[in-house]
Amino acid sequence: MTNERYTHGHHESVLRSHLWRTAENSAGFLLAELREDATVLDVGCGPGNITADLAARVPRGTVTGIDRSADVVARAARDYPGDEHRNLDFRVGDVFALPFEDASFDVVYVHQVLQHLSDPVGALTEMRRVLKTGAVLAARDADYGGFIWAPDDPVLERWRDLYHRVTRANGADADGGRHLKSWVRAAGFEQLRVTTSNWTYESEDERAWWGGLWADRVVHSDFAQQALEYSLATSVELEEMSRAFVRWAAEPDALFVVPSFEVVARR
Repeated sequence: MTNERYTHGHHESVLRSHLWRTAENSAGFLLAELREDATVLDVGCGPGNITADLAARVPRGTVTGIDRSADVVARAARDYPGDEHRNLDFRVGDVFALPFEDASFDVVYVHQVLQHLSDPVGALTEMRRVLKTGAVLAARDADYGGFIWAPDDPVLERWRDLYHRVTRANGADADGGRHLKSWVRAAGFEQLRVTTSNWTYESEDERAWWGGLWADRVVHSDFAQQALEYSLATSVELEEMSRAFVRWAAEPDALFVVPSFEVVARR
């Protein structure tokens, strides 16, 4: 398995974010392409909640979730057991060497993964290999450089700058969303449809959830450990960033917008 380093890791504060995601809020651009009998691969499936949502939409098809983390795959298999979700299964695997024959799937879905890879075009080329002729790739990635929040806070600007520096140290691109179209084209796909959509956090509950998970993530997750390991931040600076997210969440007029780019393409 390739030696990619995932910036976030799988701390509870990261999984808290992943478990919020659904087919509606994270794969809406794909849903019209799904046939009831489609064979679907979810690359980087994490805890499997989107994967299970997709499986419910292809009752006569199958959905396979794959992730490089054995612990996360085990959790997904536990939460969505095969005896209850008969068209759904989870496997440990490498995005650069998918354990499937050529032309195995009608749909490959990859969500918030490519921005974390050192060779996103190589990964997409491997996804193209396992797609049938005329089949669909559906890719979605956020763009940290496009994040918008209010009120302004110089500490949050420092957090974003630090995030970019950590991801660069990992060989990844936190602004992957804006490059998604070019990556997909470079992997040999055609007939691209490019869209964008946002996650917006502005209500009291949304602010508490988003601010709280990032307040935890910047001091407890792999991101924090990597920032310290690479000597890009001190623990004092990370604690200050954590407090900035708590402060942001407490502002009644605060909002945070996370933009993502989406590409649907044909093999």
